[in-house]
Amino acid sequence: MLANRRTLILGSGLTVLTMALAACSSGAVSTGDGGATAGAGGAVTLNLATVNNGQMKDMEKLKTEYEAANQGVTVNFQVMEEGDLRSAVTADVASGAGQYDIVTIGAYETPQWGANGWLLDLTPELQADSAYDVDDILPPVRDALTHEGKLYAVPFYGESSILMYNKEVLDKAGVSLGNNPTWQEVAAAAKQVNSGDMAGICMRGKPGWGDLFAPLTTVVQTFGGNWYNEQWDATVNTPEWKEAVTFYKTMLDESGEKDPVSYSFNECLTALKEGKAAMWADASVAASMLEADDSPVKGKMGYAHMPVNKTQESGWLWSWNLAVPATTKNKDAAVKFVKWATSKDYHKLVGQKIGWSNVPPGARTSTYEIPEYKEAAKAYAPITLEVMSAVNPKQPGVNPQPWVGIQYVSIPEFQDVGNKCAQYIADFLANRGSVDDALGKCQADAQAAGAKHK
Repeated sequence: MLANRRTLILGSGLTVLTMALAACSSGAVSTGDGGATAGAGGAVTLNLATVNNGQMKDMEKLKTEYEAANQGVTVNFQVMEEGDLRSAVTADVASGAGQYDIVTIGAYETPQWGANGWLLDLTPELQADSAYDVDDILPPVRDALTHEGKLYAVPFYGESSILMYNKEVLDKAGVSLGNNPTWQEVAAAAKQVNSGDMAGICMRGKPGWGDLFAPLTTVVQTFGGNWYNEQWDATVNTPEWKEAVTFYKTMLDESGEKDPVSYSFNECLTALKEGKAAMWADASVAASMLEADDSPVKGKMGYAHMPVNKTQESGWLWSWNLAVPATTKNKDAAVKFVKWATSKDYHKLVGQKIGWSNVPPGARTSTYEIPEYKEAAKAYAPITLEVMSAVNPKQPGVNPQPWVGIQYVSIPEFQDVGNKCAQYIADFLANRGSVDDALGKCQADAQAAGAKHK
């Protein structure tokens, strides 16, 4: 998933999200008998708010197939840029305005909004439909969307993070990497292939919890650190964090791109395509772009699990999901569409109508068993499924944590805390401050946020 998909900028919606916690029960308007509220002649219009990216545009193209099979139902797509989407949807569901029947939200928001009573519990409808096969949803993704045993959204597509490397460059230097490398092995390989013309590795350094901290949080976790302990005490200013952050900087100083604080997903993707970087650890969806027909490195890339230190896995977990606000007056119709757009049959429809490489990844196990998809995505589909099936969003690091999530903490305050801490550490990466100073300031911010959840 692209960097901007992961940067959860709620804008003014974050204020609404925080202020509306106490009023959530009054905002969740009853749906009465749960049936679809029909207009004149039995017609139903579903308003779907979604993000402006390729996978969602494909769904909008294919909605005519659904409408043809469900006479009287019209699905009205309201497509927005991510920041606008999050502000609009957060404000709507938190206030109980009821503008949308279906919303596209991330794994970060889903359990929080479900706990607040802002979303319908989809569990009964999904479990009652054997054809939908809710157990086919990748377990780590399903876990990330669940609160107290209730599933409040279903994934449209998902991703983890992997290591991507130019096989030709590494082979020429006599460097080999296994399927499950350590960070120390990767740093050594990067140093060996680093040159004046090509960085040994490209990693995110741009400030932002969804930029720098997307990979860096996973590095911290596999080095034994995390944001909080089980009592919601911040654990940032610790030896584990210091070791991980110092390792990250040293690797970039020795073998990374110049000026790393200006690099995020798109910049590293371009560097790898243009032969300006030999390796990159980032979102698994990037593999499909590196293997695109117009990519200069198509067929030259190797893929492995995200590097580790003390843990078995260190990939992150993200998904874009469809949910039904509790305020909808068209419950049955909304749930039915959500089930269609996240079903096995929908994945086959995308392959047949648009192209097998366009099938939404990282959502269903069965997708990776479709022969046509396996052929179209053979370079990266197996490793994506391996990693997404192996990560543990309940405990991604060494120690237990009181939330579900890998590269984020699922509390409303984390967006602000993460952004501030990312700036502190970016200053350290850019030699504008010390690691002790960065972690000390981050610890204070994280502690203030954690204290609200004790």
